[in-house]
Amino acid sequence: MGAHGTPHLSEAAPRLTNTVGLGAPVSRLRGMRSDLCTALGRMGISTVRELLLHVPHRYLDFTHVSSIAAADVGSTVTVVARVDRIREKTPRRNMHVLELSVVDETGLMQVVFFKQRWLARQFAVGDWVAFSGKVTFNYGFKQMVSPFHETVLKAGEAAKAAADPSSLERILPVHGLTQGISAGWMRRIVSTALGSAGDVVDPVEPELLGPLGLMSEARALRAVHFPASMAEAEAARQRLAFDELLFLQLALLCRRELDLAGVQPVAHVTNGPHVAALRAALPFALTEEQEQAVREILDDMAAPQVMRRLLLGDVGTGKTAVAAFCLAAAADTGTQAAMMAPTSVLASQYAAKLGPLLDEIGVSWALVTGQLRGAERERVEADVAAGRTTVVFGTTAVLSEGMEFVRLSVAVVDEQHRFGVDQRAALRRKGVGADLLTMTATPIPRTLALSVYGDVACSRIRQRPSSGAGYRTQAITPENVDLAYAAIRDAVDAGQQAYVVCPMVDESDEAGEDLPGGVDDVPESQRAAAAKLHAATVEAQRLGEIVFPQFEVGLIHGRLSAAEKDEVMTAFRDGRIDVLVSTTVIEVGVDVPNATVMLVMDADRFGLATLHQLRGRVGRGPVEGRVFLESAARKRTAARERLTALEQTSDGYELAELDLRLRREGEVLGYRQSGGVSLHLVDLEADSELVEIAHAAALDIASDDPRLEDASHVPYAQEVRARYRDVLDGLN
Repeated sequence: MGAHGTPHLSEAAPRLTNTVGLGAPVSRLRGMRSDLCTALGRMGISTVRELLLHVPHRYLDFTHVSSIAAADVGSTVTVVARVDRIREKTPRRNMHVLELSVVDETGLMQVVFFKQRWLARQFAVGDWVAFSGKVTFNYGFKQMVSPFHETVLKAGEAAKAAADPSSLERILPVHGLTQGISAGWMRRIVSTALGSAGDVVDPVEPELLGPLGLMSEARALRAVHFPASMAEAEAARQRLAFDELLFLQLALLCRRELDLAGVQPVAHVTNGPHVAALRAALPFALTEEQEQAVREILDDMAAPQVMRRLLLGDVGTGKTAVAAFCLAAAADTGTQAAMMAPTSVLASQYAAKLGPLLDEIGVSWALVTGQLRGAERERVEADVAAGRTTVVFGTTAVLSEGMEFVRLSVAVVDEQHRFGVDQRAALRRKGVGADLLTMTATPIPRTLALSVYGDVACSRIRQRPSSGAGYRTQAITPENVDLAYAAIRDAVDAGQQAYVVCPMVDESDEAGEDLPGGVDDVPESQRAAAAKLHAATVEAQRLGEIVFPQFEVGLIHGRLSAAEKDEVMTAFRDGRIDVLVSTTVIEVGVDVPNATVMLVMDADRFGLATLHQLRGRVGRGPVEGRVFLESAARKRTAARERLTALEQTSDGYELAELDLRLRREGEVLGYRQSGGVSLHLVDLEADSELVEIAHAAALDIASDDPRLEDASHVPYAQEVRARYRDVLDGLN
C-alpha cells in the first residue's frame, strides 16, 4: 500500500486512468452527440468532472409512494399513476388550464396546471408519471395543483409497470436541466460517465476521512446520482460537500501565497502621532466592538506580514471610523493609503466624512473619481506620484494607469465582491505587498465567511454606535400602497424626504435583469408577470405627474453615468429633490439623514440582505423612519416569509442566517452574476460542522505546504487546479 493507504501503482492503474479521465471533455463519453455537448456547455459543464459534480437538486423517493386512495387531503405526497385523460381549456383570455385525470389501482385523481401550455406536449395517455405535491379536494375529486412531476415510464412501457409494480420502487434523481436535455437523457449521460470514470483514486487521505465517517469519493459520486436510499444520498452529498469546502479553502490559501510570494511587507507604525490625533479628533467615543476591531487591524498592520482582513459590519455600525485608523497609520509610517468604493457617490461620501478629520490631524488627501479630468486630474496625479498626497479616496479610477503611488502600503476596499478579478489584481500591482482591509455591510454568517473568505481574518461589529431614530418596517399589498404614499406626503410636508425603490430600470428590461440573482431565479410561472414589475423610469414619471405633482421627484439608477448619479445624489442631499426613485444603486452606503420614508416596490423580488441594506438608508437622523415593502406575494410563500422576517427584526445577522436558508450563498453576497466563487454542494446551515473541519484541515495542510508542492499533496493540487483555476489565477 502507498503512503495514503492506497494501492500500489500496478493495482491502482485503472483508477488512476479514471481519475485522469475526470478532466476529459464530455464529448469523449460514449454516445455523446454534439447537440448534447452544446446543451451541457450552456450549463457550464464541459468536463467529466463537472458532469459528475452536477448533482441532483432533489430526488423522487418511489420507495415511499402513496396510493391515490391513501393520499390524505392536506398532506404532501408522491403518487405514481397512469395518465387516463388529457384536457386543455381556456376559460378566459390569457388563461390556459391543463387537466390530467390520472389513475392507479386504488382510484382517480385530478392534476391541474395553470398557464403552462407547453406542458401538454410532455404527457401522453398511458404514461406512468410521478406527481409530488399537496393533495386538495375539489369538485368531488382529490387534486394536485402544479405539482412537481416526472415521467417514470412512457405509454409503450406501461406493461412493465403492470407486470412488475416493484420496478417503480426506486429513488429517481432530479438533475438541473436545460433546453435540449431531458431528465432521462441526463441520467443516461451521468450513468455513462460513472461507468467510464467513476472509480477514481480518492484525493483525500483516509486519515482525514476516517474520523469524520465520510465515504470514499468513488462511492459518493455513484451514490449521489443513483442512491439506494435517501440516507445514502445525503451521506454522499456530505462527502462531496466536504471536498468542495476543503479544495476551495486550499485554493484561497494558495492564492494568498501567490499574492504574497516574494513580497516585502510593511510593518506599520501604529502608535504614532497621527493615530493618536485621530482618536482625539473623533467627535464620539468608539464602542467596545469598534475598539476591538481597531486593535485587531492595527496589530495586523504592525506585524511583519501582509494583512488580509475583512471588516464585517451591519448598516450604520461605524466601519468608516474604524477604517480611518488604517489611513492614519499609513501617514505615521510615511507611506500612502487608498480607500476605494464601488460607486462615485460612496467614494465622495467617504471623502466628505473623513476628509475634514484628516485635515484636522494634518494628513493630505484627494478624491479621484471618473469625473476628475483635465488639469485638475493631472495635478492630483502629480501630487500622489510625488508623495505630497497621503490618502486617496476613489472608485476604480484609482487603478487607472496615470495614478502612480510612491509607496501604497494599505488599501481599504468597500464591498470588495463588487469589484472584478482584474480590478483586484490591478490594486495589488499598485501597492505590492500592501495591507488590505476589505469591508462589507452585507451581514455574513460565520459559516459563509469561513467558506468564501477563508483566506482572511475577520473582525465583526454588530452594535450601532449612533443608530439615529431607527425605522419601522411594514409589508403591504399593492392594494394598500396608498398607505405608503400618505406617509411620503406627510414626511415631505414636514420637510423630510423619501425613497421609492424599483426592481427594474425600464419596462424593456427582461424579467429579472436587474434583480439580485438574475433571471434564473425567477420561476417560470412568474416570468409572465414580469411585465408588471415596477420600472424606475416609468414610476418616476407616474409619481411626478400623478401621485406627487406638488413635489420634486428625482430618478437615479445604474445606467446613468457617474457624473449624472453624483448630480442627482447631490441634489437629494441638498434637499432639492423630495422623492428619489431608484434601483438598488442606493443600497450601499448612501447617507441622507433627512430621508425618513422608503417604499420598495415588488419587494419579494429582492433578497433579505438587499432589503435590509436598503431600509438602512432611512431613520438615520432624529426622526423615525418608515419602510413599506410592497408585494403581491401570497401568504405562506418563501417570499412572504422573507418580508415577515423583516417586519419582525432589524438584526442583520439573524436575517442573514435566514437568507442563507432561503437562497444560495452567491445571491446573499450579491456576486452570482459577477463571477464570484459559488458553493454548489454545501448546505451552509446543515454543514456548519463540516465547514469548521474543512477550514481547519486546509489551514493545517497549507501551513506546512502553502503551494501544495509536496508529493503527498499532488492529488490536492490537481483537484484545486481543476475546480478553482479562476480563483488561483496563476498557480503552476
